[in-house]
Amino acid sequence: MDRGDGPESEPNVDGEPTADAEPSADDEIRPEDGVGPDGVTDVDAGGVALFVDGPNVLREEFDVDLDDVRRAGEAEGPLVTTRLYLDEHATPGLIQAAEARGFEVVITSGDVDVKLAVDAARFAAEGRMDTLAIASRDTDFKPVVETANGYGIRTLAIAPGEFGRSDALRNAANGSVTLDGDEDDVIENGGDESGAESASTQ
Repeated sequence: MDRGDGPESEPNVDGEPTADAEPSADDEIRPEDGVGPDGVTDVDAGGVALFVDGPNVLREEFDVDLDDVRRAGEAEGPLVTTRLYLDEHATPGLIQAAEARGFEVVITSGDVDVKLAVDAARFAAEGRMDTLAIASRDTDFKPVVETANGYGIRTLAIAPGEFGRSDALRNAANGSVTLDGDEDDVIENGGDESGAESASTQ
């Protein structure tokens, strides 16, 4: 996908370069993981951006394992970012466990949904991934999925279980995965199922 280089940066009224200027040596993208400063992924990295709505998915009734969620994203391609959004009530144990599994934990004192939606839409607008995967059962993310689709980005809705699935979110996405503890069904928008590897807890 040709994303272009964007407009050249221009100096501001003080003669200083704007935020779009070339990065300094300290700000360069790290090629080993495709991540630059502040967890920003390489705009040319491609792959899958996985966004997890923690309070919505990590509930006792669903018994979701973060490794399962990660595998569901990886089934679509290499992960360029893996973010777990949590509120201020998240326990240190949960944060530590998520980081140990390779998640970048984003804590917000406000609405988790808003922060996740804004970040996902920004990634889509900036072309930072080929596939957007959102793990949630919240219908509020439907506009984000539709926005990504509009940019030509493949979308995947990951539901925490058969009874924790948003049909609106599932139907808006190009594909969907249900983590039901038995098997990981990848269903394309047309309704076809393909036998994907199990994402159940081992």
